[in-house]
Formats: sequence, structure tokens, C-alpha cells
Amino acid sequence: MIIPISTLDDPRLADFSHRTDVALKKAQGTEHGLYIAESALVLERALRARHRPRSVLALGSSVEQAVALVGDDVPVFSGPSDLLEELTGYLLHRGLIASMHRPALPAPGELLRDARRVVILENVADPTNVGAIFRSVAGIGADAVLVTERCSDPFYRRAIRVSMGTVLQVPWTRLGDWGATRAALDEHGFSAAALALEPGAVSLREFAASAPDRVALVLGEEGYGLTREAIAAADTVVQIPMRHGIDSLNVAATAAVAMYALAE
Repeated sequence: MIIPISTLDDPRLADFSHRTDVALKKAQGTEHGLYIAESALVLERALRARHRPRSVLALGSSVEQAVALVGDDVPVFSGPSDLLEELTGYLLHRGLIASMHRPALPAPGELLRDARRVVILENVADPTNVGAIFRSVAGIGADAVLVTERCSDPFYRRAIRVSMGTVLQVPWTRLGDWGATRAALDEHGFSAAALALEPGAVSLREFAASAPDRVALVLGEEGYGLTREAIAAADTVVQIPMRHGIDSLNVAATAAVAMYALAE
């Protein structure tokens, strides 16, 4: 359903009109809110994950591509480049963006039940780091990501973009407090390995040499690292040995190195 636009008066264009990630998450008339998928690649991954599109905004040759992906029942809006830029606030250099319904998040136990490697992100604030971690999870190997309430939303546009859409492929959900999280890990036989600069921490190489069958890698926010509650809830504290007076890596790099060390 291709809909040419010459003005910005159509209320169905509101999803694309300078709306913040927070506003999309709280969008009225939706069950769980919306998120924005940029590019045909990301839209394709979203559809493969069975996320439902609400509408698409496409430019030029991307219009037919959008219709081929979403079918005839989803409105595909198209218009001049300058008009679409006025609507969104940026140039659609990726050809299209899609307004997608957020899916319901599963309970943590659903993701832990059949997993062997998971990543827990505590209060990681930068969506760029969240997206990079998801890309490493997809590429290097972990079964799921669990994030705390104060962690940046993996469905924020920048996180999705940096992850190359893998945020839409990797199972993830939100966690409760550390008491409930520790109970869920215990129920499913997980050992929690906290990546932190703590006295007595074991080296990653040493930990990986005899790692438990099920491991949850726990990583903390930029700058401050993990909270005392997270460290207290861990079975093991692990660190990556560093050189030249550097104490640690960026959280996204740390996640990638740790996952690689534990990869089978």
C-alpha cells in the first residue's frame, strides 16, 4: 500500500515526526510501544523475528523494496527527500525507516531455561555500548542478554543501528532486583561471573580454563562498573589482565573478549 505524501498533515506520519525513543516507547494505541527500524536489512531482521510493522517511510528506489518486505497491508509512505527530512529531522540515507510494534518481553526464566551462556548488563547507559554488545553476542556467541531496569533500552534507535539489527535477533529481557535475579540463576544452574576490578579476582584465562557448564557474564556501567549488590550476587569475580598501566577495557570490548574466551 504505497501512499505518496506532499504535506505532513497525515496523522499516520506521527511515528516518524521528530519523536524520541522514549515517546515511541509510550506511544498511545499500542500494547507495548513502538521502535524504529532503519534500513532494509534491519527491517528484514525485525520481520524474521516476527515483529509487526505499523508503517514504513521510504525514499526513491527503496519504496518497492519496502513493499516487498511488508506486503500490501502495511502503509508505505513516500515523498520528496527534503519533505521526508523535514518530517524526521534527518536524511534517510539508508533508504527507509519502519515503525515497529515492540514485542512483549519474556520472563527471565524463559531465556535461562535452555541457555548455557548469557550476558547480564547492569546499568549500561550508552545505547552505543548496548548495541555493540548485542552484536558481539550474536557474532561470538551467547544465548541471551538480560538487562537491569536502569540499563539503556536495546530497542532505542542507536542501539539497533550499532548492533546492525542483531538486537532484534538475540533474545533479551529486563531483570528485577538482584535477589530475584540470583534466585533465577540458581533455579537454572547458572554460575555468575562478575567482570570487575576487585581484590582476589581471578584472571579470565584461568576462569575460562575450567568454566562451569552454565555461565552468566555480568558487566557494569561505564566508569563506575558493577554495584556492590551485583558483585555480592556473583559466584566469581573475573578480570582481564591489562598492560601499560591500563586498568580496564570499554564495557563493549570487555564483553566481546569475555565471550570469546568462553566460546566453544
